[in-house]
Amino acid sequence: MSFTAALLVVVTLAFPSAPAGPRTTVVSYGTQSMDVLAGASGRRPGIFLVHGGWWSEGDKSALSAVAARFADLGYAVFNLNYRLSGAARWPAQRDDTLRAVAYARRHAARFRFDPGRYALVGFSAGGHIAASAAVHRSGPRGLRGVLAFSPVTSPHLAFDAGGRLGRSAVALAGCRPRRCPWVWRSMEVAAHAGPGSPPMVFYHSAREFVPPEHSLPLQPFAEVRVVPGTAHSTRLYGRPSVARSAEEWLASIM
Repeated sequence: MSFTAALLVVVTLAFPSAPAGPRTTVVSYGTQSMDVLAGASGRRPGIFLVHGGWWSEGDKSALSAVAARFADLGYAVFNLNYRLSGAARWPAQRDDTLRAVAYARRHAARFRFDPGRYALVGFSAGGHIAASAAVHRSGPRGLRGVLAFSPVTSPHLAFDAGGRLGRSAVALAGCRPRRCPWVWRSMEVAAHAGPGSPPMVFYHSAREFVPPEHSLPLQPFAEVRVVPGTAHSTRLYGRPSVARSAEEWLASIM
């Protein structure tokens, strides 16, 4: 089944669905921008989407269909950009995500968004960024949880694996692990997660190029769900059984 078709999976959530096709507004925060699909009325729980792309490419347009899906499920949706590694080294990507959340919370009334009920949802490299933002210091206020698909939660493992993923991790850090170990430690999600971290659920395919071993060190602070196959990132979310269980989990924490 294609990803577009998978978005049609029907899931019962804990709050009424918004009308389909909400208007998208582009807003700027810092040097970046995000697409906002505001709640239809009242104060809706929020979803912040963080795109993938090796930390070095892509933008929010990659998740436009996902944003529409979550808006139709009744969320206020914030589909954000962040500085890519070619323009800024780590932790710029994490910091941009935190700025997007702070901006949305400051303007919650405008976006009909409940600033005390939201989740970060990331894909591949975006999953790493979302999880890193959640475990940075005490995490942003109001965060209910993190959902990630194929998150590169361990750039060290990416480096060890080599290939494009390893080169991308080096480009993100701006140096190899022996040259700047403190930067690499700051990028490791497991090095900062603990009992006070928000709930996190990470999905990996058993045989994808970002294997479950990236996220397993986060147990017991995160739930790692491994499914058969090789699907990665949005393709993994596009599997109906994965979409259903992920969306049910989000509804349960809101």
